[in-house]
Amino acid sequence: MTFALPTLDDIRSIALTQVLQHKIDHKTKPRGSLGRLEALALQLGEILGTDSPVLTDPQLVVFAGDHGLVRRGVSAFPSDVSWQMVENFLAGGAAVSVFSRANQIALTVVDCGVKHDFLAGLPAGTGRPGLRVCKVPGAEQGTADSSEQPAMTLQQCQQALQHGLNLVKILPGNALLLGEMGIGNTSAASLLLARLASLDIELCTGAGTGLDFEAVQRKTTILREVLARHPDAQAPLDALAAFGGFEIATMVGAVLQAAHERRVIVVDGFIASSAVLVAHALQPLVLQRCVFAHRSGERGHEFMLQYLGVQALLDLGLRLGEGSGAALAWPLLQAACAMLREMASFESAGVSEKTTETALAG
Repeated sequence: MTFALPTLDDIRSIALTQVLQHKIDHKTKPRGSLGRLEALALQLGEILGTDSPVLTDPQLVVFAGDHGLVRRGVSAFPSDVSWQMVENFLAGGAAVSVFSRANQIALTVVDCGVKHDFLAGLPAGTGRPGLRVCKVPGAEQGTADSSEQPAMTLQQCQQALQHGLNLVKILPGNALLLGEMGIGNTSAASLLLARLASLDIELCTGAGTGLDFEAVQRKTTILREVLARHPDAQAPLDALAAFGGFEIATMVGAVLQAAHERRVIVVDGFIASSAVLVAHALQPLVLQRCVFAHRSGERGHEFMLQYLGVQALLDLGLRLGEGSGAALAWPLLQAACAMLREMASFESAGVSEKTTETALAG
């Protein structure tokens, strides 16, 4: 199959941007006094095409998959933790489950390539609440070991991308929050960053699930070997197939479709950002629709954000993944929209703008 990229338009309209900026500047406050919340409000207005944005039916999707490279010892945890954590998500006991409930965000877990049958023992055609199974043929055991061969074939990679597109098409709402689960996927994200941003792998590699210094050094050596094994994987999809995971590839497709539909895309940490990195390489206008929730404690994330030229909303030292940071940042997006819609202007409140700004400045 040949994957067809969704088309993206430039959401930035001079007329709308001027309307939004004027509205923000003339709220009952000194100009710029709400700091980065004002820039966030402007961006959300541009994405949704209105000066009174409303976020509806937010969807947090956790993309899950296993990685063959784990057998090389790049993670502090075994692959079985992937499926066990998926069960934890479905049972409502994970951090992202708690944060999603607290913020009234719908949570869906997608099995993109986990080494487990979550529907075992159920009648044919029966599903489980909150779970979607989107495995491509050959993904039943996760990706191949990228230190020996490409993690995916190009066809598998394209099928995973298509699954991501198809998933977003049926999700309600105008906001997609990205989450992921997959033991070993910090290695995949590090490899994608190193190749697509032309950075040394040492800068891109961190502790992942909690490796000590010596283990991080071993992980770095292994990842350097993986990069050397795939010198021709330079184009975005070739790199994704060589180094990525089924969950990352499916997430790339979801990002592209959400961007096409002008949904607000709330990006979690390092792995979710690696999916945006690939999507951006395919369609640069993707970044217009992306709000980066937080800067992860994972070492490579800072370099990834710098490469993309973006700034995250929060910096809490998080490195859990799951979409936990996206859920935590969600109230800031709601507040930014509420400010645009509901905060009075100097004119509507009968307040003298010049007098107020002078008094506040003093």
